[in-house]
Order: sequence, then structure tokens, then C-alpha cells
Amino acid sequence: MKATPTAIEGVLVIEPQVYADARGFLFESFNERDFAATLGERIAFVQDSHSRSARGVLRGLHWQEPPHAQGKLVRVGHGEVFDVVADIRADSPTFGRWVGITLNGDNHLQVWIAPGLAHGFLVLSELADVLYKTTDYFAPAAERAIRWDDPELAIAWPDPGLTPVVSPKDAAGLSLAALRERRG
Repeated sequence: MKATPTAIEGVLVIEPQVYADARGFLFESFNERDFAATLGERIAFVQDSHSRSARGVLRGLHWQEPPHAQGKLVRVGHGEVFDVVADIRADSPTFGRWVGITLNGDNHLQVWIAPGLAHGFLVLSELADVLYKTTDYFAPAAERAIRWDDPELAIAWPDPGLTPVVSPKDAAGLSLAALRERRG
């Protein structure tokens, strides 16, 4: 496994060793020992989730507030997404910055997202299956969203060929300015 840091502390792009031949491929999507060695700490995952979305669906940007903050290990089993992580940690030197990574069923890349960061993705293929491992359980009362189209974040989303399809909850997400104001 190769791990590449990004411009935001706590976000790693993970490239597993893939064994491929004419029959197909095999790779370890998770190995606790190797993952702990990569992060320098042991992470306990408590929940796996799987979402399927159509082209143009934009999910996020989501996070959970403490005490239910979630770290996430995200990958795409089928299809392609533009995956985005935004730094919303008030005390972070990269507050308000984002990184974007194309994840798909062919490149097998994964993204580690530390607790406290906002996450979302835009589906670029006809369908995409996104798989998550999380360090805390889904807690609806702790879930928050920041607007995917916040002008201050200015995320350079790729054009999927149609207007992004966003849930009402995500459309009502906070702006970065409103989040900053709430946190004082």
C-alpha cells in the first residue's frame, strides 16, 4: 500500500497493490496492520456503508460533530466519482481549503479522511458504487452539511454533463461563513 499526503493534513490518497491479469484483478481493500503502520496509529472501524448513485448526483459535503465525529476510508467499487474533502476545522491552518481526487473502479484509489473534515462526491459515470468504512456509527443528530457550491470554498467540480442532483438536506447546508460564525 502506498499512501500519499494531500495539501490537507489528515487526508491521504491510498493506492493498494493490485494484482491483475487476463482473468481480472485482486487487491486488499483493507489490511488493519498495514493501515495502522501507514497512519502511525491503530484505527477501529465500526461501520461499513455502500451507496449507489446515478450520473450527476452530488452527495455532501457531510461530517458529524463530536462526540460522533467520523474518520472515513472511501473507495469506489464500480463507476467514477470526483471525491472532495474540505477542511472545516476551525483551528486548522488549511481551514476553508479543499482537495479533490478522482476515484473509480479501475484506479482502486482510496481516500482516508480524518475526523472533523467534510466529505462529498459527484458521480461522473452512469452509476457509481461508493464504499465507506467509518470510525463511528451514523448519528443523524450529529450530521451536518456545508454547501457544495459555497463561493468561499470555490470547489472546481467537473462537469458531469447535467445539473448536479442534490438532496434537499444538502441544498440547505451551511455556508463556510455561517459555519465560522456558529463556531465563534
